Order: sequence, then structure tokens, then C-alpha cells
Amino acid sequence: MSFYKSVVRPFLFQVDPEKIHHFAVRYLKTMFSLPFAKAIARGIYKVNDPKLEREVFGIKFPSPVGLAAGFDKDAKMIDEFANFGFGFIEIGTLTPVSQPGNEKPRIFRLPSDQGLINRMGFNNEGVDAAVERLKNRKSNVIVGGNIGKNKVTPNENAVDDYTKGFNALFDHVDYFTVNISSPNTPNLRALQDKEPLKELLGTLKDLNSQKSNPKPILLKIAPDLTNEQLDDILEVVQETKIDGVIATNTTISRDGLTTPKTRVEEIGMGGLSGKPVTDRSTEVIKYLFEKSGKTLDIIGVGGIHTAEDALEKLDAGAKLVQVYTGFIYEGPALVKSINKAVINK
Repeated sequence: MSFYKSVVRPFLFQVDPEKIHHFAVRYLKTMFSLPFAKAIARGIYKVNDPKLEREVFGIKFPSPVGLAAGFDKDAKMIDEFANFGFGFIEIGTLTPVSQPGNEKPRIFRLPSDQGLINRMGFNNEGVDAAVERLKNRKSNVIVGGNIGKNKVTPNENAVDDYTKGFNALFDHVDYFTVNISSPNTPNLRALQDKEPLKELLGTLKDLNSQKSNPKPILLKIAPDLTNEQLDDILEVVQETKIDGVIATNTTISRDGLTTPKTRVEEIGMGGLSGKPVTDRSTEVIKYLFEKSGKTLDIIGVGGIHTAEDALEKLDAGAKLVQVYTGFIYEGPALVKSINKAVINK
């Protein structure tokens, strides 16, 4: 068992998840300000090999393993996380105006299921604050900008919020993710319906085409969609000609958990991530890839806790993968183990 899992994680898991997240951020900031700390971390975790390189959406990724949105919502830790061997980092979800998110506590561990339930609610400092940090970052790691709408913005005006986020971030990120699949903003998932989705993506695509250097636009979808809904998603993606899909976000399902039902009910609403979503996210990837005639570019995310989990996503049709909950449970060595498995495949 790794030092992280035997020593660090037991300590971290004694503290409220959101509090320990902020503590860990401060700790990493301090640690990486020390001489040679970045070089040491890169020496331990970073894997450099041409076999890892992937060209997807017109971007050359040095590694297929990325950090999913939600971990660095406000672009405060890009330079630090770049030392752990990630090929790319996705920031956000960012909204046009800062918002506090839902009431605390709003993130809960399910250790026996290696999962998390969160109902954060797009808490962030707003897109303009993130832009200022992006202007000052030192590393050249590939950065994705995950954009959403403010809670108070009605769905009929959602396009305006996504347009604002797109315009603000355009010069500072390498690709965009349109997040309409979080279960923690009221009615947000209704934007996955065919007509509103077509309007939203079509507007962003038109805006993008007016730029001298268009950026890839991806759509992040829920794992809870039926095959019929996935067919609609595919049709809209092909019609609007966006660049790809991120499959998948968290699930509202609570099926198959070993955590006592009373505890799950006590936690209440929120999106479930981690191992409980592993199989479903892989199913969605495979379905979309096969139905698209193996032409759709997909980033696979959901329950990647081992190198084998990542390889399953890649074998199912994903070109790249992202980790989040697995990074919390397994530690930074997970990134290295996935990269090594990709090289040796």
C-alpha cells in the first residue's frame, strides 16, 4: 500500500471533505513554493514518453490523463497540479458572476463504496477572477475551461451565461466544456433536452466560428441518460459540429451501494461519483462511440481508481481520460500508474 493510502489518506479522511480540500490547497501552495519542490514532484510523478502523446480536437496532449473539473474550480492550482504528471487540467465550473453554491455541508464520503456525494452547486468566484489567475500562471499545461450558468439565471436565458463565460475565457484556455449535466443546479439538466441543447451549442459554435483561432467545444453529459436521450445528444453534436463529449458527470442514482441506506438518505441530494459510476460511464462511452461510427472524440471520466479502469475507458472509445474522486482515494500516484499502463499496453 502506498504512503498516501496508508498514512496521508487516513489523516485527510478524519476531516470534513471541503475543509480538508482547502487545507490541502494551502499546503500544496506552500510546499511548491520551496526550492526544488516542483522538480522533486515532477521526478516522482511525471512520465515522459512519446507513446503517451495524443492529438485530439486539434490539440497535442502530452499525456491522455487529465484532472477533471471541480477540483480546481477557480484556477488557483494549475501550476501546482501540473507537477503531478497530468496531460491537461480542466478548471471550473465557472459562472459569469461569483456565487456561494449550496449550503454546507455539501460533500460527503462513502468510503465503503469508494465514492463521494456532492451538491456543491457551482460555487466559484466568477469567471473574471479565474481569468486574472490564468493570465499569471507559469506552467504551459493544457487547460480546459468548464462553463455553466448562474443559479439565478432562468433556463430561457442560459445561453447568455454560457456566452459570457465563453467570451471571458476564450483567450486563456485551450478548449471549452459546456456543463449542462450537474444535478446540483435546479433545472440545469433540462438543457440536455434536444431543442435547448441545439440552441445553446449552435450559439456557441457560431460565436466560435467568428474567432480567428476557434477553440474546441465539448459537451459534458450525465450518466443517467437513456439510450434514446443519448441518440438525441449524438444528433445534436453532429448537427452543431462541436468537437466532442465528456462522458460522464456524476449520477443521481443510488443503486448498488454498500453504504447503509439510512446513511445515504441522511446525506440526501447530490451527484454521486467514484467507483459506483465506473461501469455506467464506460457503457455510455461505448454506446456513443459505437453509435457515432467510431468517429466521436470522447473524454472518459467516472470512477477511474486504477490503471485498469482507465484502460477500460480507452478501450471503450475514449481518446483521453480524467480523474477526480479516484485522485482523492488513490493519491497522485494514480496518474503515473495510468500513464505507465498506457505505455505498456
